[in-house]
Amino acid sequence: MIRVCIADDQTLMRQGLASLLAISDQIDVVAHAADGDEALDRVAEHRPDVLLLDLRMPGRDGIATLEALHARQDPTPVLVLTTFDDDELVLRALRAGAKGYLLKDVALDELVGAIRALAGGGTFVQPALTARLLRTVESRPVPDDFEHLPDPEPLTPRETEVLRLLAGGYTNREIGEALFLAEGTVKNHISTVLAKLGVKDRTRAVLRALHLGMLSPPP
Repeated sequence: MIRVCIADDQTLMRQGLASLLAISDQIDVVAHAADGDEALDRVAEHRPDVLLLDLRMPGRDGIATLEALHARQDPTPVLVLTTFDDDELVLRALRAGAKGYLLKDVALDELVGAIRALAGGGTFVQPALTARLLRTVESRPVPDDFEHLPDPEPLTPRETEVLRLLAGGYTNREIGEALFLAEGTVKNHISTVLAKLGVKDRTRAVLRALHLGMLSPPP
C-alpha cells in the first residue's frame, strides 16, 4: 500500500482527491494539509511515500514547501498538482526538487500511475503539460546549478531517442515498447543519459537537454 499525503488549500480538492484515490486498492491517504507549514508537519509525522502538493497556497506555498523539504534533507518524493497557467511555477518546482507534475484535471488512472512511479523511486512528466513547458524552457536563463556543469559527452542516436521519450512523459516500460527494447536495457540507457548530462533524475535531464538545445519544442 502506498501512503500519500495531500496538501491543497481547497477543502473540496483535498476531499475529492482522497475520495478518488480511495477507489484504488493501491493508495492509502494518511494525511491532509491546507498549507505548506501543515504539509511539513504532516510529512514529518506520517512519513508518507508520496506528497501531493498544490503550488498556489496561502502562507508557505508549494515552492517554499519544496525548498523547506530540501533544506531538511527530507527524501519524500513530491508530485506537484498544477493548472494550465502555472508554467513558470512548475519550472521553479522542478528546480526545487519536485519529482513529478500533473494537471489537476488528470484522469484517475494516470494519477495513480504517477503516484506509483514516484513511490518506486522514479519521476513522472505529464505529456499535456510537457508540451507547454518545452515551448518556454529554451528561452529562459540557464539555471544556476547547470552553469557549472561541463559540456556533456554527445548522446548516441539511441540515447537521444530515449531522451525524447522521457521528455514526452513515457515510462520505462512504454519506452521499451516504443523502441522494442527490454525494460532493463531502457534503464541502462537512461542511466547513461543522466551520467552524460551530469544530472540525477529524469526531469532535470529533460530540462538540461532543452537548455542545451538537444531537444526541440513540439510544433
